[in-house]
Amino acid sequence: MHNKIHNEDCIKTMKKMKNEYVDLILTSPPYDNLRDYKGYDFNFDLIASQLFRVLKNDGVMVWVVGDATIKGSETGTSFRQIIKFMDLGFKLHDTMIYEKNSSSFPAKKTDNRYTQIFEYMFILSKGKFEANLICDKRNKDAGVVHKKPKDNAHNGYFQVPEFSPRTNIWKFNTSKDSRTKHPAVFPQELAEDHIKTWTNEGDLVYDPFMGSGTTAQMCILNKRNYIGSEIAKEYCEMADERLQNIIKQEELFND
Repeated sequence: MHNKIHNEDCIKTMKKMKNEYVDLILTSPPYDNLRDYKGYDFNFDLIASQLFRVLKNDGVMVWVVGDATIKGSETGTSFRQIIKFMDLGFKLHDTMIYEKNSSSFPAKKTDNRYTQIFEYMFILSKGKFEANLICDKRNKDAGVVHKKPKDNAHNGYFQVPEFSPRTNIWKFNTSKDSRTKHPAVFPQELAEDHIKTWTNEGDLVYDPFMGSGTTAQMCILNKRNYIGSEIAKEYCEMADERLQNIIKQEELFND
């Protein structure tokens, strides 16, 4: 079951899993009919309950989602989903933002709303967990010593490090990859940075809407195990081809 993309409904895949089975769930589900997902319409309530069941108590779920604008109003689907997740027992650990460098539908001067250029990255958990925060935010005052009278651990002083953890707004370049033919591929760096943050080598990552295989690809490159579900046969074949190429490259590099 591990390190395989299953060509089936994610509910069917999850029903094969034991309780508290995976360390990280990382996915971007189909939402608000913004894209063509081969006619697939998912049962959110049933999927949500299964996601809660298979996630470990010290695991994390990253739910990357946005909202459509229909008849002059954003749908609010993302918020409705998160409230349902919380009703199931998930804790909303953080509401992060994925900021894109460009938009498919830039605003015109005659429009009445600004260009929509982000998606939510909701971080959900069931209990306590450890994270490996990425420290790549350079501090302008690196090396400066501050006095902290109540900080006995540092004898009352603290030196600003060169780098600190980044903010919860992540910026990535977006570009349509003609090799995948998938309508909604999220950046490889987005998947990789979440995998590095919320898991350790050898952990198991599950993507219930695997699409063209980005999550699996980043798991292979970062020595994590993965399970994927993808209902569209075309995308499964596409993902398998990508992954085989990655595995061959890794084997050549390690020889």
